[in-house]
Amino acid sequence: MNLKLQRRLAASILKCGENRVWMDPDELETIAEAVTKEDVRGLIEDGLIKRKPVKGTSRARARIRAIQRSKGRRRGHGRRKGRKTARMPRKRRWIIRIRALRKKLKELKEEGMLETRAYRMLYRKAKGGEFRSVAHLESYIESQKLIKVKSGEKE
Repeated sequence: MNLKLQRRLAASILKCGENRVWMDPDELETIAEAVTKEDVRGLIEDGLIKRKPVKGTSRARARIRAIQRSKGRRRGHGRRKGRKTARMPRKRRWIIRIRALRKKLKELKEEGMLETRAYRMLYRKAKGGEFRSVAHLESYIESQKLIKVKSGEKE
């Protein structure tokens, strides 16, 4: 049974593609009798012809992948494009590091563990890029014995 005409007419009425036209498999003889657009409209009203919903693309696999990436998976050498500095620019790395160092220095100064002169000297050294990290800064302060001992305490 050839229902190409009915499918085409229904698609134009329903304003969708021919593949999205659903026809009731039990009523194919009735549908075959419809020859005009008006006949097809009647079948649509009766519910013998319907428009199928749009098929979407599932995000399930993408979500699983995102979860894995958040755990640190799928980030190996084979996944990377561009240099290390393209993924995390030098400037951005510097900003993160210098902010952490300055925050640490400020905390030490406010707690009264650093004298102003020592603070200024360390601040300038940090600006000059002498310290790799906060841990490196702390080890330098310890080795140079720049921390003030509060009164009543002994090291």
